[in-house]
Amino acid sequence: MHHFSDRLNLAIQNKKTPALVGLDPRFDWLPEEIVKAAESRHDNKADIVAAAFQEFCFRIIDVVAPLVPAVKPQAAFFEEWGPAGCIALQRVIKKARDAGLIVICDAKRGDIGSTAEAYARGYLAGENPDSAVWASDCLTVNPYLGSDTLEPFVNVAVERGAGIYVLVRTSNPGAGTFQDRKTEGTNLYECVAAAVEELALKTKGAGNYGAIGAVVGATYPEELNQLRALMPHTPLLVPGYGSQGAGAGDVAGAFDESGLGAIINSSRGINFAIRKAPYSEKFSPAEWEQAIETATHDMISDLAAHTPAGNLK
Repeated sequence: MHHFSDRLNLAIQNKKTPALVGLDPRFDWLPEEIVKAAESRHDNKADIVAAAFQEFCFRIIDVVAPLVPAVKPQAAFFEEWGPAGCIALQRVIKKARDAGLIVICDAKRGDIGSTAEAYARGYLAGENPDSAVWASDCLTVNPYLGSDTLEPFVNVAVERGAGIYVLVRTSNPGAGTFQDRKTEGTNLYECVAAAVEELALKTKGAGNYGAIGAVVGATYPEELNQLRALMPHTPLLVPGYGSQGAGAGDVAGAFDESGLGAIINSSRGINFAIRKAPYSEKFSPAEWEQAIETATHDMISDLAAHTPAGNLK
């Protein structure tokens, strides 16, 4: 069985970029043609939205699969629409796996005991897509309940060649409300980071990185640099690039010298590139796929020019 980080690093090296495309469909922002097609086939609102989300994400996957190593569907946007949305999410994950992409399901699950194990077995397929209903390679996990939150996810990840990314220092403006709380002079996020690094070290693959990763936001670059030093064996998932305000320079500290060790997410900035300049000026609304392709190329070039990811070339 191939180790998650080894598979991810190979995919990053093959595509020569750590760019990660989030799949965050928003019904009010979808191309008109996709909405009309869904409305022509369905009467129920949930079915219309789910069908539109599925087609939109399928077409994004077709555009970005040759360019990036991985995609990150955000489960909440699908789950909002009930069973139809959940079926669409399952199909989107399968489509991405069939396209050869690593799939990180962003569901931020977290619980203890048998409940955590059920989440893990439901989402973490790892190397074999048939191992779990949701068929993802990796899952985001909330550690707030404590170390026994993580253990069942770690066990299933190791068993199946999957991975998890644990929330350590998130990109949202209010992150510090809890994460910056100090106990005996140490920030809470540093305590979580220490636990994650220990798990990463215990689950190392053939390379330097473990199967247990950390979510560290690009919107706090000083903390990102600090956490990279504290977690040398931990692969990082870095949100906050693009629409949330962080640039390539802010994420440079996430990488090792070879350009590995991190994957950088952009969701809205890619999915809905057609809604903003310069892409809205270059392309018509009907050319939204060309806008996505160009925005993805621009992100890849930006990361290569301003971070160690350029060493992947």
